[in-house]
Amino acid sequence: MFGYEPEGWRIDQVENRTALRSPAALSQAARARQILEGRVILCDNDHNLVVDLGCMQGIIPREEGALGIREGTVRDIALLSRVNKPVCFYITGFSEDGKKTVALLSRRAAQESCWRDYLSKLSPGDVLDARITHLEPFGAFADIGCGIVALMPIDTISISRIDHPRERFTTGMDIRAVVRNIEGRRITLSQKELLGTWKENASHFHSGETVGGIIRSIEPYGIFVELTPNLAGLAECRENVTTGQQASVYIKSILPARMKVKLVIIDTFDRNCKPHSPHYYFTGSHMDRFLYSPQESSKIIETVFTPQEPKNSR
Repeated sequence: MFGYEPEGWRIDQVENRTALRSPAALSQAARARQILEGRVILCDNDHNLVVDLGCMQGIIPREEGALGIREGTVRDIALLSRVNKPVCFYITGFSEDGKKTVALLSRRAAQESCWRDYLSKLSPGDVLDARITHLEPFGAFADIGCGIVALMPIDTISISRIDHPRERFTTGMDIRAVVRNIEGRRITLSQKELLGTWKENASHFHSGETVGGIIRSIEPYGIFVELTPNLAGLAECRENVTTGQQASVYIKSILPARMKVKLVIIDTFDRNCKPHSPHYYFTGSHMDRFLYSPQESSKIIETVFTPQEPKNSR
């Protein structure tokens, strides 16, 4: 997959730095059709991107800045927002600007290649690397290759429900994701299937222990406390508790057949915790199905990834 990673992955790699060290090396990279990365230092009045290549500057003309700009389906904010960030590109040529040589670059061409040779070949259940680009209340957007972004809806981030994706992710965080659905050029992602089954998560806890958790919801019949992103327990009602608080909880019992963890809240307190990198139980490259519930349970919670007919890339 080298060359089609999320933007920012290759900028400090030896192969990329070697290609940027001299005009001759850049020319060789252009002939080899090598995808490179550089940092955008300016977006001019015409929304052309100026890229620092080390040995010279490069220009990405506005319409070469991203897929969809030329067609009008992507707004120019997608170009402005790249300033001071890495971008990928092919070198399409060189021109003389006064006494200086300037490289002509195309990010669009790199994205077209990424879609044609990599993303268009994905199927539901495929697992890929991604980098979080921005967060919205309804989900997280992630770069899945050469700046092409996919959505991970909030309800697919983890089994334990959250109010906002910022509770799991920070911008720039590298994650793994599973392809949930593909519609045309729109890819939808999920993460909860990679975070372990009920039994895998419950195996880290034992009755009689007091452990940390997060208050996730308060119901008339009890309080749900997250122990891990894919495991929550139910505690007895208690006053002066609010969602989002940290908690120390005593584990009364763990019941696989009922898929329940019974808790007692010992204490709650307010503390803002920065999200940490997810722990993934699944490390393969594809899954056909994910069965969350344990075999002892009569309740079945699973995800089945339905294969789709291959589509021609357009």
